[in-house]
Amino acid sequence: MKIQLALDRVDMDEAIAIASAVSDSVDWIEVGTSLVKEFGMQSIRTMREVFPHKTILADMKTFDNAAYEMKLCFEAGANVATVMGAAPMATIELCKRVADEYGAHVMIDLLNVSADKVDELRRLTGVTWCYHVSKDEQEGQGTSAVSLSLATRPTGVRAAAAGGITVDSIPHFSRLGVDILVVGSAITKARDPREAARYFREVIEENANERELVER
Repeated sequence: MKIQLALDRVDMDEAIAIASAVSDSVDWIEVGTSLVKEFGMQSIRTMREVFPHKTILADMKTFDNAAYEMKLCFEAGANVATVMGAAPMATIELCKRVADEYGAHVMIDLLNVSADKVDELRRLTGVTWCYHVSKDEQEGQGTSAVSLSLATRPTGVRAAAAGGITVDSIPHFSRLGVDILVVGSAITKARDPREAARYFREVIEENANERELVER
């Protein structure tokens, strides 16, 4: 299980400082939507320059104008970009097509996606589905990704979970076979982000080892 560090609602200096402190324990560095909106494509370029060997995800949350936005973020150095699952299929398919052209990857954000739309999304492979509880739902309703029902995904599709992820939720997502945990505040707002990220990694590895023993 990979850790995707979500960097949001900070300035670029703070984002770099946090990512530098925890880089040994995380796999993907997410340039959050707020960073992209406030600092533009330079936020992605900066993260690529500072972390040349890390997977960089641009949380674009694209809903339209797919080719233009995907090209912007991949040319800025992103390896992965997000598109909203509620967007038209034409948009999602075009995001995937452009990602393929750049040797990159698409994460489909399933926030507020209907069951019918999930069925449509099943025809796309080689993508990641992100099961997501929004920040507003977390803060306003006290919900987290643990409350989500993770629909069976087709072969060739990875699963990510985002929204209120804590160390205590790792066993739950491990049992569900989630591939990527998107972790924000539990690391970025911790008193010691480096130690918080290290502990996440330690618990993930412990759960992976236990699961492997059970499956033998």
